[in-house]
Formats: sequence, C-alpha cells, structure tokens
Amino acid sequence: MELSYQSTRGGQANVTASQAILQGLAADGGLFMPTQIPKLDIALETLASMTYQETAYEVMKLFLTDYTEEELKSCIKRAYDSKFDTEEIAPLAKAAGAYYLELFHGSTIAFKDMALSILPHLMTTAAKKNHVDKEIVILTATSGDTGKAAMAGFADVPGTRIIVFYPKDGVSKIQELQMRTQKGDNTCVVAIHGNFDDAQTGVKKLFGDVRFTSGLAEKGFQFSSANSINIGRLVPQVVYYVYAYVKLLENEEIQKGEKINVVVPTGNFGNILAAYLAKEMGIPIDKLICASNENKVLYDFFATGTYDRNREFILTSSPSMDILISSNLERLIYLSAGCDAEKNKELMAQLGEKGVYTVTQKMREAMADIKGGSASQKEDADEISRVFKGAGYLMDTHTGVASAVYQKYVAETGDPTKAVIASTASPYKFAHSVMEAIAGSQEGKEEFALIDEMSALSGLPVPNAVEEIRHAPIRHSRECDVEDMEAEVRDILGL
Repeated sequence: MELSYQSTRGGQANVTASQAILQGLAADGGLFMPTQIPKLDIALETLASMTYQETAYEVMKLFLTDYTEEELKSCIKRAYDSKFDTEEIAPLAKAAGAYYLELFHGSTIAFKDMALSILPHLMTTAAKKNHVDKEIVILTATSGDTGKAAMAGFADVPGTRIIVFYPKDGVSKIQELQMRTQKGDNTCVVAIHGNFDDAQTGVKKLFGDVRFTSGLAEKGFQFSSANSINIGRLVPQVVYYVYAYVKLLENEEIQKGEKINVVVPTGNFGNILAAYLAKEMGIPIDKLICASNENKVLYDFFATGTYDRNREFILTSSPSMDILISSNLERLIYLSAGCDAEKNKELMAQLGEKGVYTVTQKMREAMADIKGGSASQKEDADEISRVFKGAGYLMDTHTGVASAVYQKYVAETGDPTKAVIASTASPYKFAHSVMEAIAGSQEGKEEFALIDEMSALSGLPVPNAVEEIRHAPIRHSRECDVEDMEAEVRDILGL
C-alpha cells in the first residue's frame, strides 16, 4: 500500500515520499508527515539476525513506498558501506550500567552521518523519478554536525549544490575546521553573525519566500533541505533504534517483548522523534528520555506543557544542542493533536509571533511517555569523568548530557528498565571540553595537541575524519550578517 504525506499545517496533501524528500519543507511552512505511521511487518526475532543494511530496508520500505525495492536497496548499499569504520554501522557499547548506541562511526564522526549518507541517494533517485530538470540547491542551517555531514554526502553529486549556514562562534574548533576544509566544487559554507536559531530561521524564511523561490525556478534552481525537517533525514534515523533493540535481543541482553528506555541528547528534537516513531512502529520502548543542556526549552516544555523560546541563549560545551527553536517538535505537536493541522498551525503561529505556546492537557497525555531532563555543563563534565574513570568508556559532551540526565532519572524514579543511550558524536569532535572533563584545565593548548593527548590517555585511535583536517587547507571563508543570507545565496548561485 502506498503511503502518502501531508503538511503538518494542512496546506499540502497526497504527496509521495519522493516528492516530500525533494521538496524538504512543505509550501505552507509545515513539515511533511505520513498519513499514518506504519507498523513493522516482520518479527523482531527475524530482524535480530539481519545486518544493518537489511534492517534499514525492512524499516524504510514501509515509509518510502514509491521507491522500488531495487531503488531503495541500491540507496542503502551505497550509503552504508566502507565509509563506516565498523561493520555493524551502529554498534552498542555496554558501560556503566547502560548501553551506548554509537552513532559516530561514519565519515564525519557524528550521528548525522547515519541519515546524511543516504539522503543524497534518496534525493537523486527522487529527482529521476519525478523528472526534475532543475539543479537542486540544498540549503541547510547547522549547529555543528549537520553541515559537515551534509556536505560530505552531497559533495560533487551531479545536479546538486549545497549551501550551509553555521553560527560563527557557536561550534567547536573541529566542527568548524571540518566544514571550512570541505572539498567539492558544489559545496559552500557561510558563517553567520548570530546563533543557530538565527541560521535556522533565516533558512526557513528563504524557503517560504515565494518571490525568491519563483525567481530561482526561472533560473533553473529549486531548493531542498538536508536538515531534519526533511522526512528523508528522519526516516533513516528510525532504523538505528529498531536495530539497537533487535541486537539486544540477539545478544540475549533482553528477553522477547522486554521493554527498554531510550535516552537521547537533543536540541532540534529530530533524533528523539525517530525513537518515538520506532516505538509507534512496534518496538517495545517504554520511556523516551529527552536530554537537554542548559538551553532547556524542551525540558521545560515536557515539565509544564508550555514551549517558551523567550529566554537567554547559552553557548555551552555541547553546541549541537544549543537551540531554542526545536523544529522537529512540530511533528510531535501535530501527532499529539490527533493530526489536527489547524490546531498545529495555530500553535506554530503563536510561536512565530510571541515565541510561546501552550498545549492542551489531552495533548500532554498523548506525549506522556516522553520525559524531559537537563544537565548543566558541570554535570556533563562530571559524568564524562565518572564513566571514563569508572568504566574506561570515553564519550563526547552531548552523550555526557544524556548520560547525566539518565543517572538523574534513575535516582529520581528508581526505574530498573534497561536503557539505550544515543551516543551522538566521537569525543574527538569536542576534544577541548572532553579533555578538561577528564584531565583538568587545558587552557592555551592547541586543538591537535589535545587530540594527541586524548588518544594517549584513552587508547582510542584518532579517527580519519580528524586526521584529514589536521593539515587540510581552508577552502571556505564566507561570512555574513543574518539579514544578508538571501544576498549571500544569490551571490553563490551567480544570480
């Protein structure tokens, strides 16, 4: 049965999966959602013996129903190959009383690789299916990881260009170097003078500017997105939660039907929404624990039912979570309102106009399985140190937030349910903060000297993704003010 997609704000319906992936953002500013969340049609015991690639097909075929079996399997095969440094693609590490789902074994050592390795293949296949004759311009805002992973995925892909905006002082040194040294004649990176929310809002504004997009179309271009607003980013993320559960089953860490908790560090809400969809598909997940850093807008929302972005924006040691406008939360709001597009549209309008909205009690009950938690920078650092010194397991600053939140959750609830913690980046991506956590002040030390010290201390080899930028030339040096983002795009595209 073919699954169609519709906008969370009601302005578009009967859209195929490939059309939704090509478009990225719905014309009315909403996000595409399937008309129903499909159920897994294969026994978990059968899935347990499958490879990551085979599991990906069994999950993704249910969402991307207008892709043929041959098309989808080809996309999966090209995505999950030797770019990943481990055969399992997403291995589980058992440490300190939890299972860490390592999502950083791809080419840019962050969880974004899990979806952005396949999105270019899904998109170019979609372009052929829909007879697209325009050049696809991938327009993306990043809080640090999406930008590099998207550029790595789309670099030199025929028929595409990619433009990434990132907050100039809001990413780690390694994240910035990864982006600014990116190869590919079709890649472009722009540092904006603002924060991630400014970048994300600016990109959404460009998508919604009919005058601008019409002018682009006349010149032979069409926009799409590599952010998690694109359903082609979200669906591949569902796969690794399904895979984690069935591997626990295969390894006899859990019994058939046993529920697990899932803990996810998140700012934009996409990664935990993927776990929510895995649960809706039939994976026995009990609680979804949404871990925030000091920008705890999501924690406050789940505690009170009120989403309020009117607060100080804090730069932390977990920059990919430094977000106050969580775009993907809109999909949960839509689902919790019983897929009432008008209700969702009304709340999103309030967010746009006043920066705040409050959901109904019935909507809160619909999302009761999601528990919010937050950790300060000190709690994050202390947890990285505790797990490393106690179990010899080293994690990055985002995973540290999730692990600290999980420890607080267990202390408060006494919940003995086994937990999978999404480990979203290599510690090498945030070497300065991680080294400070495990070895004290690192003031004045050069980034790559810290990386070498971390390797000596932990015994973990330095990933290729870090080695390749050690001496790589800077290829991108564009900067602009937030209000000049349109002009920058025009200049890049030669308009």
